[in-house]
Amino acid sequence: MPGIRIRENESFEKALKRFTKACEKAGVMSDYKKHQQYEKPSERKKRKLAAARRKMRKVYYWESR
Repeated sequence: MPGIRIRENESFEKALKRFTKACEKAGVMSDYKKHQQYEKPSERKKRKLAAARRKMRKVYYWESR
């Protein structure tokens, strides 16, 4: 779990924004969203294959330019 130290004269809003950014960088929010509901192994495999296809399509697009 990421943590931050509040600097002198730093507003709460800025500290909260830094903490949120640190959580996003560490992957806490994506992990939370991923575990909100159960995903069947077949659905997980399907999702990963689709992501791989999208990634390859993107690579081929940029190589052909």
